This record gives sequence, C-alpha cells and structure tokens, in this order.
Amino acid sequence: MSAQQAGSSSSSNENISPAVVLSVAKEIRKLCTEPLDGIKVQLNEEDVTDIIAEIHGPDSTPFEGGVYKVKLTLPTDYPHAPPKGFFLTRIFHPNISKTGEICVNTLKKDWKNDLGIGHVLQVVRCLLINPFPESALNEEAGKLFMEDYDTYFKKARMFTEVHARAKVSSTNSAEAGEDCADGEQLEKRQKAADSKAAEKQRLAKKKSLKRL
Repeated sequence: MSAQQAGSSSSSNENISPAVVLSVAKEIRKLCTEPLDGIKVQLNEEDVTDIIAEIHGPDSTPFEGGVYKVKLTLPTDYPHAPPKGFFLTRIFHPNISKTGEICVNTLKKDWKNDLGIGHVLQVVRCLLINPFPESALNEEAGKLFMEDYDTYFKKARMFTEVHARAKVSSTNSAEAGEDCADGEQLEKRQKAADSKAAEKQRLAKKKSLKRL
C-alpha cells in the first residue's frame, strides 16, 4: 500500500474490537494533551483509528526545520499485530520508500502488543536521527548515506526545503509550482557555491605550485 492509498483509504472501526478502539482513543487523547517531544498528534473524533501525526525534523539532521505528516493504519488484529506507518510528506531517507512506506523493526519483527502508538511515533522520529541504510527501502538514499554522506545530506536537505517546510502545507497548485522553483533555485545556488569553492581551491593549489 502506498502513502497515497493509505491517505485515501478509510480506517474501519467496525473490524477492530470496541475495547481496542476505546484504548486507542484514550491514548490518542493523552498524546494530544501531553504531546511527545517533536510530535503533534491530530485527533479524528469520527474515527480514532485514523491516526495522523506531524513529526518535526530533529536538530542537526538534514530534516531540521521540516514538518512531516505521518499516517498510522491499524490492522484488524491490533495490538497483536503492529500498525503500518507511512510518510505523507515526501522525504529522502534510506528507510522510507519513495511512496512513503516506513521500514523499521519496531513495526515488524520487534513489535510487542504493549508498545502503543506513542512509542511507534517516537521510533519513527528517532529513525530521522539514526537511519539504518543496511535495510534500505530507498536504495539511492541508502547507498549515498554509506558511500557519500555529504551528497546524501544535501539531497535530503533539499527535499526538506521543498516539501517539508510549513509553507508547503497548501495543496494550491500555484504554490506547489513555486515550491519546485524554490527547490531548483536552491540546487543552483548550491552548485554555484560548490563551483566557486572548487575554483578557489584550484587557484590556491596553483599558487603553491608556483612557489615551488
């Protein structure tokens, strides 16, 4: 299931036991009144199992300053089976596919039925700090992370600037076009700066050779 499918599909309360629904509702309300660090949960009164959260990019990462919408979908046998997580905001990260699917062991083999929604969201945010490129869903991001971290950082940063800034929340097509243009300008400025730095290094090397 892609992020788009996750976003458009309706969560069905009727397939989850009433006791579980009440338990989830209680936890979601607590997360709304006592928010976790860097995580804001949105309560859907009509369907508490439709879980949307905003995750703020951690400091000192290429995601800093970005706000990422994440959706959790609960299976019918939750909490015995883990929820599925999807990024609705585009992101360049080794463990998040281009369609938004999240790969993390807590949502797979390491799941325990007492972990809860808050723990899942904290794990997802920690994933932005410590990726696991060995189990990459985005092969390009995983390879760059391991072999050329500077390039990985620049590309992840550009995705943050274009897709995850607060001003990008509007779905207005004109604004989306401006965002793309901003991204192109950002990339051009970065290339110009890199080119200028390379030229400066070349001239410095030339001068040192002349002295010899």
